[in-house]
Amino acid sequence: MQEKGCTFFGHRDSPPSIRPQLKALLMELVERQGVTTFYVGNHGAFDAMAAGVLRELKLLYPEISYTVVLAYMPRRPEDGGPHTMLPEGVEKVPKRYAICWRNRWMLGHADYVVTYVAHSWGGAARFANEARKQGKTVYNLWREE
Repeated sequence: MQEKGCTFFGHRDSPPSIRPQLKALLMELVERQGVTTFYVGNHGAFDAMAAGVLRELKLLYPEISYTVVLAYMPRRPEDGGPHTMLPEGVEKVPKRYAICWRNRWMLGHADYVVTYVAHSWGGAARFANEARKQGKTVYNLWREE
């Protein structure tokens, strides 16, 4: 059976109130869709929230793995860690393009994409649209108040 992957794109100021929705969706992806591999960035509130939920879910579902995918070499070794990686090739990318390159890498390794996109501009919206164009299954946790 082929591994199924999931990645995340969201605004850096995503509200903490979406955490329960995020956790419920990830549990559904694991239980019903068979997702076992998760790739998350490390910029902003949405990425931090996703990583925190994945840490919790790893205790419930030991078969899953999650990796925080870095866009830059860590400044200090302790900024890395057992659940981090630097994708091969990103070191050759100019720093100003590294986040986009990392995001494309994560998208290339995902079947499912979980987003928090409240407006049509910015990196999160761009990569959510790219995911749809590539035929990925995209879930947006944003709901108009």
